[in-house]
Amino acid sequence: QVQLVESGGGSAQSGGSLRLSCAASGVDSRYCMGWFRQAPGKEREGVAAIDSDDTTTYTDSVKGRFTISRDNTRNTLYLQMNILKPEDTAMYYCAARRWSGVCRGPRLSRYDYDHWGQGTQVTVSS
Repeated sequence: QVQLVESGGGSAQSGGSLRLSCAASGVDSRYCMGWFRQAPGKEREGVAAIDSDDTTTYTDSVKGRFTISRDNTRNTLYLQMNILKPEDTAMYYCAARRWSGVCRGPRLSRYDYDHWGQGTQVTVSS
């Protein structure tokens, strides 16, 4: 059974960095993986996604600052967040889904995922 556990969240200053990790038990390289975030009063939005070939996609607001990667041997998903801004403050969630065959093309819609972690809080102060 799939279980996703996020870690690495916390407080950072504007311009600082954090690295989030997602321990993904029951997940292999065939899964689509992604990071999502939700701030108070806002919808959950896709931040970054990665497919089975390590092709990635990002929402425009984080492109050039965030990097998603996966370690299939250790079944771990990462999100390196650099040049953090107060607007990045949110609860960050790890997501996964196994489709037929390998994941062909990263998916950034929350409706494309059926496995979710409980989230890790990221707070960025100005």
